[in-house]
Amino acid sequence: MELNKEQIKFLDQFAKGRWTLNEKTGLVDIEGDLNFSIRKKTEYCVWRRTTIVICKGLTDFKGVKFGVVTGDFSCHDNSLESLEGAPQEVGGNFYCSTNNIKSLKGAPKKVGGDFSCKCNNLKSLKGAPQWVGGNFYCYGNKLTSLVGAPQKVGGSFDCHLNSLKSLEGAPQKVGGYFRCSDNKLTSLVGAPQEVGGNFRCENNKIPEFISDRIDEIMDKCVDLRIALVLIKKEIIDKKQKEIDKINSEKQKEIDKINSEFAPFLNQVLDDDLVKVVSIASRYGHFD
Repeated sequence: MELNKEQIKFLDQFAKGRWTLNEKTGLVDIEGDLNFSIRKKTEYCVWRRTTIVICKGLTDFKGVKFGVVTGDFSCHDNSLESLEGAPQEVGGNFYCSTNNIKSLKGAPKKVGGDFSCKCNNLKSLKGAPQWVGGNFYCYGNKLTSLVGAPQKVGGSFDCHLNSLKSLEGAPQKVGGYFRCSDNKLTSLVGAPQEVGGNFRCENNKIPEFISDRIDEIMDKCVDLRIALVLIKKEIIDKKQKEIDKINSEKQKEIDKINSEFAPFLNQVLDDDLVKVVSIASRYGHFD
């Protein structure tokens, strides 16, 4: 593969480091960073519950196909609809947020730092890197599933502001925080079993007694299963105290009745008491 003048100019302009055309792979490798996040025009618009900047920039990588980038690869804030030609491996961060990307096909297979695809038109994470050393941001899309997400994320995993109904496919181990708030979740099935930071799931259809306590409990125990057991125990203990209080109040009422009758019953002789009980039983008492 040979590069044309436009492609060479493109690389010379945006590569921050040394770029070379790998003759064996036909791909462009970069020792350093590549940043072509262009902001030619900005307009403010409401994206669901937040405000982002819409930018018109590059629509593709000028036909260049990248191999390995040792530093950061930044193509955010453009008008990309595809990641075709994106590097296969990035040593630093990979940013493709705020574009019009509908699929992660062509995304790097391995990212040493952060991977951010937030604020695009994604409905699926299929094609996402399976190894991410830093944070994984996919919030502000149209995701209905997390299938395809990396199963282990060194940093945080943020998928809030989507249309998720399930957490199936979510990474099972997250080193930082896990945020799945502002979706359509009804349960936490599929959620990470180990989270190093905060666990936020508010503004879903999950019972408030779970969403209100899960973050604080996870701070103490990290493991989701243990956290849910502790929350369940809290709720049961609270209900048991309420029951005990009610039973205690009822017992006090019974004790009061007994104490009020005691002076009168003590005046009745044993023989007369037997007669009273016998008569009362005829009327359906003492069955």
